[in-house]
Amino acid sequence: MAKIPAKYTWLVMPAILALLMTFVVSGISTLRAIGLAPDFLAKWMGSWLLSYVVAYPTLLVVMPVVRRIVGAIMAPPGKG
Repeated sequence: MAKIPAKYTWLVMPAILALLMTFVVSGISTLRAIGLAPDFLAKWMGSWLLSYVVAYPTLLVVMPVVRRIVGAIMAPPGKG
């Protein structure tokens, strides 16, 4: 399988992060909201899709800000 070039890391990392986080969080939220209803899976997948559509572009915008904040509060390698 061909690998994605490293120059696209800025797109792929938030895509995978959003995918995994929205999957877990929407599942928990849906379970708490409706319980194990007969249509749980369909409702969860709808919630997951909506969550992902919001989360991915949000991560693209906030990741550079988060990197700057983390860089400001972390000691350089070998200094901590």
